[in-house]
Order: sequence, then structure tokens, then C-alpha cells
Amino acid sequence: MKKNLLMILFICMFLLGFWMAMSSADANPWEEVEAPFDGSGQSIGSYANGCLSGAEGMPLKGEGYQVIRPSRNRYYGHPDMIVFLTKLAQKTKAFGLDDLMIADIAMPRGGNFTRGHSSHQTGLDADIWLSFAPETLTGDAIESPTAISMVDLKNYSLRRDNWMKEHAILFQVAASEPEVARIFVHPVIKETLCGMAWEDRSWLRKVRPWWGHHYHMHVRLTCPKGSFNCVSQKAPPPGDGCGAELISWRPKPEEKQEKAVKATKKKVKIKPAQCEVVLTSR
Repeated sequence: MKKNLLMILFICMFLLGFWMAMSSADANPWEEVEAPFDGSGQSIGSYANGCLSGAEGMPLKGEGYQVIRPSRNRYYGHPDMIVFLTKLAQKTKAFGLDDLMIADIAMPRGGNFTRGHSSHQTGLDADIWLSFAPETLTGDAIESPTAISMVDLKNYSLRRDNWMKEHAILFQVAASEPEVARIFVHPVIKETLCGMAWEDRSWLRKVRPWWGHHYHMHVRLTCPKGSFNCVSQKAPPPGDGCGAELISWRPKPEEKQEKAVKATKKKVKIKPAQCEVVLTSR
């Protein structure tokens, strides 16, 4: 009996050691950093393979906005992003909108996430939920808010009970800012905006259809001045994007709405050399 107990204890200790070793090997150092790198504001690398120097934390509450899920520690951005979000919230409030709900921007030093985002690595991407906060959120309401979808995914149609004119105002105001490169949103929402009467339709070019963005908008800024190692994305095609390209997103009858992503082994990306300094410096 004693021998069996010792054997069981040995196996348990072995498995515990193995688990700890695996956990350590799989740990993502970017997610373990709690404070920004103390340097000038620099977006380094590309949106999906880079890092962030001199990040600023978005104040958790300000005029026209509230940061949701703050415990995730993803409310850091390039200084230009913080200025943009602050300005956007002030403008939408002036239009009579309730508080914007600012979700993930980037981690303190940017970098890649273990799961959830492939971009948001340089402090130039930010998610804004399409829910509005009519009052100050606290407790579970701020840490675990309920996402409200604008799209009936099964039928590829707009949830008109959830869609408001304020949503159209939010998109127009955000996309009209010159520093905005793109705004990703579900194709059905893009179709809805395309179907509305606008005196100036040029901003629609920046609103880009992409699966998954049915309860939030993903705003992406251009590379800031002075970020010499920032890699820009190719500009959207000319036009408002409301024609054949948008129609091509409509699923065929036999296709599922949200296309399943095949489980393929991701190619290891090598970050710019500056990111090693950003990550390891205290």
C-alpha cells in the first residue's frame, strides 16, 4: 500500500512539473508586461506584427466615453490613438450620443495576443462597441458588458430593432477623421450605410467589410508622423466600396454566414529588432 502511495505521489509530482514547464513555455511575455516602455511614442512594425513604445493609457472615463473590461489591461495606445478616441467621443457626445464603450486598444507595450486578436499590436487599432452607455457603468456592467449584435447572422440581415440613427452618425464621424485608415465592420452594416443618403460619400471608402464585426467597429489609424518603423497598410480601393466588392461578401445559399476558419499552423512571425528592446527594458 505504502509503495503504491509513493508511486501515485511521484506521478502527481511529475505531472505537476510537466504542466508548470509547459505553462512557462507557452507564456506570452507581451501579456505579462504591466506598464508601458518609457520612450517616445512609436508604433513599430505592422498592425499584426509589431509593438508599441511610449504608450499612453486611455483614462477609464472621460467626456463621451467609458473604457469597458479594464481588468484586461488593454486600454493602451499610441498617443495619437488616445487623442483620436478622446476627440471622437467629444464629437459624438455633441451629436447627442450616449457614452461610447471603448474596448480593446493594445497591451502596455503592444505585441501579440495569445488569442482574440491578430492585430492591435502597435497601438493603432481600437474596438468600439456598437452599444452605448446612457449612464456610468460599474461592477459587472463595466467588466462583463453585454454585446448587442446589429446583424442577424443566420439570415444575413440587419437587426433593425437594434440599429439606430446614432450608429450611422458614429460611423460617419469616425471615418471622416483624416487619421483613420480603415474601419472594419460586418458586411451587412456596410450595406446598411451604403443604402443611406449621404451628401458626401467619400468616407464610406474607409468602412471595410469583415466577418465578426457585428457588435463592434474596429478603427485603425494610419502610421503616425515620427514612427519611422511603422508599416502602413495599402490604401482601400478607390470609390465608396458599395458595389460589386460588397456584393461579393454575400454568402451563397449553401454557405454558412460566418465562414469557419480552418485550423492551420500559423507561420512564425519575426518582429522588428526594436521590439526586443521594448519588451525587455524596464
